[in-house]
Amino acid sequence: MDMLWSGWGDPAKAAPLPDSALGLLRDLLGVKPRSTEATVLGDIVVPESGLGAEARRALADCLGDPAQLRTDAETRIRHTRGKSTPDLLRIRAGEVDDLPDAVLLPGSHQDVLDVLRVCAEHGVAVVPFGGGTSVVGGLAPTGPGPFVALDLRRLDGLVSVDEVSRTATLQSGLRAPQAEALLAAHGFTLGHFPQSYEWATIGGFAAARSSGQASAGYGRFDEMVLGLTVATPEGTLEVGRAPRSAAGPDLRQLILGSEGAFGVITSVTVRIRPVPVVKVYEGWRFATFEAGATALRRLAQDGPLPTVLRLSDETETLVGLAQPDSIGGQPAAPQPAGVMAVAGYEGTAEDTENRRAQAAAVLRSCGGELVDAAGEKWAHGRYSAPYLRDSLLDAGAFAETLETAAFWSRIPALYEAVRKALNDTLTAAGTPPLVMCHISHVYETGASLYFTVVSAQGEDPVAHWAPAKRAANDAILTAGGTITHHHGVGTDHRDWYTQEIGPLGVHVLQAVKAALDPAGILNPGILLPIR
Repeated sequence: MDMLWSGWGDPAKAAPLPDSALGLLRDLLGVKPRSTEATVLGDIVVPESGLGAEARRALADCLGDPAQLRTDAETRIRHTRGKSTPDLLRIRAGEVDDLPDAVLLPGSHQDVLDVLRVCAEHGVAVVPFGGGTSVVGGLAPTGPGPFVALDLRRLDGLVSVDEVSRTATLQSGLRAPQAEALLAAHGFTLGHFPQSYEWATIGGFAAARSSGQASAGYGRFDEMVLGLTVATPEGTLEVGRAPRSAAGPDLRQLILGSEGAFGVITSVTVRIRPVPVVKVYEGWRFATFEAGATALRRLAQDGPLPTVLRLSDETETLVGLAQPDSIGGQPAAPQPAGVMAVAGYEGTAEDTENRRAQAAAVLRSCGGELVDAAGEKWAHGRYSAPYLRDSLLDAGAFAETLETAAFWSRIPALYEAVRKALNDTLTAAGTPPLVMCHISHVYETGASLYFTVVSAQGEDPVAHWAPAKRAANDAILTAGGTITHHHGVGTDHRDWYTQEIGPLGVHVLQAVKAALDPAGILNPGILLPIR
């Protein structure tokens, strides 16, 4: 099944907001229902494909089946941009000025190599397409000339499982739920469960340095990756042949996070772990965000570290976004003041109980109070937030997210700086926002901050958001944060990423791109400016 073309995920899972939530949006933020009629997919008029006849024939030959090269309107629309709020607002308005000229569905690594060779010869840009879940403009190339979306869904196999080494090789187009099902048949799990889990792919996880909700226990996706097979216009790049190596710089790190700008990932070798016997999720209430953050830092630095560890600030806790599935249903019961943390434990029964008991002692020593069933409710609704975003857009609200990370000592100032930038900019535009935040990933030395912003849409919702996003990006760099922790760079963060790594860093990466992609066809304008 394809994802909803004008929103997130499965249309059957979207739920309208209850009257209580609609009233809150109206009274607190001045949100008004949009009067425009919804765009129907079949009514969108798309321009003719700009792919030349000679290039089209050559690409069809590469795929071995003309049916795997598609230029129909619906397929092209479904491969246009990603799933950020501006992306959705534009597609809902019928704006398709940057849709691909064709969608290609290769069936093998060799198919991808052949496609890249032909595209380089004909000056056709290539955008690798996995689940289409990018929220940072990672699927919208810039520059002149035609481009094709390279949909990797047919590369969806489990290549091998090494039960002795506990590794598996997965093809890049495999969606996360299918990967988990295939591994579970062997008694293993990847343990990677980001909010995009239901739709994102293995290759996308690697290309964007994804981080899952259980990263405290399983690690980020880039920490799981042991090897990569990459197709480039210059040939095949194979990297990673041992768990660790001192054989020069680790070339895996050039591909991880490269967002398709250096090559197309066709398979990934990952670390796997046994399927946990027990999963337990607890909710803990703290008086303040500061107190809760101190508790998380204690666990991250001194242990024991839960598998899942996250903390919502006062506003997010009050609104109920810590349990997003409850917002679209019955009104939640009033909650006492404070902030909500979730601590989850997965593993054997004995290990889980030992870690839970030890962590509970730390959390109590920091002022935490156990809240019945709150952790299990979070686990039940952990993938609901993107559907809630769709419901908010339907109701006339603007809702978007952004994230960053910093060292623990910088977290308080970073938290305040980003909130201030968003509040000041949107209030000055006449749409005062509700700004919420949570810590979703922790490390010994620091943590991530994930912000959710809700406001009225204004007359032009996309233009309304752009100054606020720029102000937040500026605040992140000024306060010592990284421009992105796990969403990626795309085009939305590119200018700030180049500031973060500096001119020499940009020069190094452009040299890598020139070596692997001399014609500049791979996702041009994504990650790096076009030279």
